[in-house]
Amino acid sequence: MKKENTFFDKPINQKRVRIILYYSCAFLFLLDFIISKHGEFPWESWPGFYSIFGFVCCVALVLIAKYLLRPSVMRDQDHYDE
Repeated sequence: MKKENTFFDKPINQKRVRIILYYSCAFLFLLDFIISKHGEFPWESWPGFYSIFGFVCCVALVLIAKYLLRPSVMRDQDHYDE
């Protein structure tokens, strides 16, 4: 049975979605300089704080999952053969 191609299977559509995502992120980052924020802590009013904070937390989650959680739940390749 042949798999039907969907919208995201075509490379040109993948490229378009990536470009839209990049422009959206850049627009929101630039908008952060224009809109005034009233945070609870002083560092919350820094321009770009939440985007940088989100990126750092995402990288930290990936590293924690890769180096701490993965070894604890990994099983030998022949674990279920016994």
